[in-house]
Amino acid sequence: MSKLLAVITDHGFPNLLHEESVFAAAGVELKVAQCKTPAEVMAATRDADALLVQWAPVNAEVIAALAHCRIIVRYGIGVDNVDLAAAKARGIPVCNVPDYGVHEVAEHAVALALALVRQLPQIDARLRSGTWKITPDRPMPSLRETTFATAGFGRIARTAHAMMRGFGGKRIAYDPFVPADVMAMEGVEKVELADLFTRADLLSLHLPLTAETKHFVNAGRMAEMKRTAIIVNTARGPLIDTVALAEALQQGVIAGAGIDVYEQEPLPATHPLRTAPGALLTSHVAWYSESSIPRLQRLAAEEAVRGLRGEALKNHVNK
Repeated sequence: MSKLLAVITDHGFPNLLHEESVFAAAGVELKVAQCKTPAEVMAATRDADALLVQWAPVNAEVIAALAHCRIIVRYGIGVDNVDLAAAKARGIPVCNVPDYGVHEVAEHAVALALALVRQLPQIDARLRSGTWKITPDRPMPSLRETTFATAGFGRIARTAHAMMRGFGGKRIAYDPFVPADVMAMEGVEKVELADLFTRADLLSLHLPLTAETKHFVNAGRMAEMKRTAIIVNTARGPLIDTVALAEALQQGVIAGAGIDVYEQEPLPATHPLRTAPGALLTSHVAWYSESSIPRLQRLAAEEAVRGLRGEALKNHVNK
């Protein structure tokens, strides 16, 4: 495997010690860039045998210019910035790293849900403004009386359900690709799409972003929800029509939303979510822990090496 070249198109990591170690052990040369445009990616990767990509755009034009690339690995779960069809047409597998931060994202989703159901942001703000009151300003159900729902039943959703089990309450999930008996084994009821929105007290999104799931949560579906319902999104920003979400919060259509990912990032300063009541906003940090970063880097590099060696891939997303 001498003289093979792996290119990191861009990254925001403190260092690349994990990639350097994995590629050195495999006899692969490593080149690092910080590309932001397709033209910069093309210039940096034309002779690459493997690409590791964080945010840089790897579009059809970039892929067409790759001379002999064997694999593209995206740091993280989403692959929105890679043209999967163009890569498939060139016979280049695209892989993600879906298991590096499962617990972290589930923890963040559950934390947002718990903070909102217990009205912590509102009570904190009320206290700081000078009001001492030992009851909340609006009804606060016990968690054991709520229905926790997930859209999706993959790794992160299942972990979130496991975390919520201890609080009691009903747990339901919508996922057309997971059988009811599989959900039942974990104490979760499989529901159809219409029931998901009408029954959920806490709805946490754990779906991939596709043409079908864009604006999965929209004005019409929020109108079907309980006025006390809370929505959490730690998955992909465009799963929610965020302008409609802000309006729903302003109008009291739903009670709250915990959002970590957005249709446009950074969240624009003028976006109505910033001033919407009941919105608890974080800055795409659900994935993070002190151990998740090195885990992500190591797993991405190991997948790239498997691709260079022609070995079976763990997370091939454009088959």
